[in-house]
Amino acid sequence: MLPQVAFLNADSGSNLHANLRSIRDIMEITEVRIFTRESEDKKLKAFATITFDDCFVVRNIKIIDGTKGLFVAMPSRKIKEACPKCGFKNPARTKYCGQCAATMPPPAPVEMSDDKGHRQSEHRDIAHPITAECREMIQKKVLEAYDAESKSPADSQQGNSSDVG
Repeated sequence: MLPQVAFLNADSGSNLHANLRSIRDIMEITEVRIFTRESEDKKLKAFATITFDDCFVVRNIKIIDGTKGLFVAMPSRKIKEACPKCGFKNPARTKYCGQCAATMPPPAPVEMSDDKGHRQSEHRDIAHPITAECREMIQKKVLEAYDAESKSPADSQQGNSSDVG
């Protein structure tokens, strides 16, 4: 089954929420693979790969042990800034260029990412859910698969899959 997506014209005056169906009606997670980690970083517990409708894969989802328990972090990449002298892409907020050692311009004033005053990260999500319902669905399925995987540690390094559905 292919996912059904509704595209709306912004000028149509239609109510967006009235035209969108539940995320469960549009797509489902058909497979979850868990890759546990044994490392010095005690907070990162595992990586996950999820498949939607047997046709779309999202890799490098992180399972992290935070202060309020386990949570899922979507795949992300470090933000890079170009050196004004040589154009080399350096990690955000570095003082000197890694290629030519020129002084990098000071970072722009920190933009607030939300009304709670959280700082914008040096990482940007590659793929992420837009709705809270979708985020909850992904987190629930991934953490259920992680719990099942952690109860059967014999095959944990193999990246066992858990068919969901």
